Amino acid sequence: MALIKEILKTAIYAAFKSQITKKENPDAALEDLSDKLATAIDAYIKTGTVTGACITPTGPGTITGAVI
Repeated sequence: MALIKEILKTAIYAAFKSQITKKENPDAALEDLSDKLATAIDAYIKTGTVTGACITPTGPGTITGAVI
């Protein structure tokens, strides 16, 4: 599956939006934001598919796999 930039953008926006009202503990808010961003990026990357060429006993071929 192709990576869809809009999905990552939406997750990043939601992560920032969830921090707007947090004013009592800035360090905790930054920690929470960092975790949400890391989770969004990790999930986004894992939606990708990798395709490559390979050599098989019967000749050249193509291999496709998920990013895990």
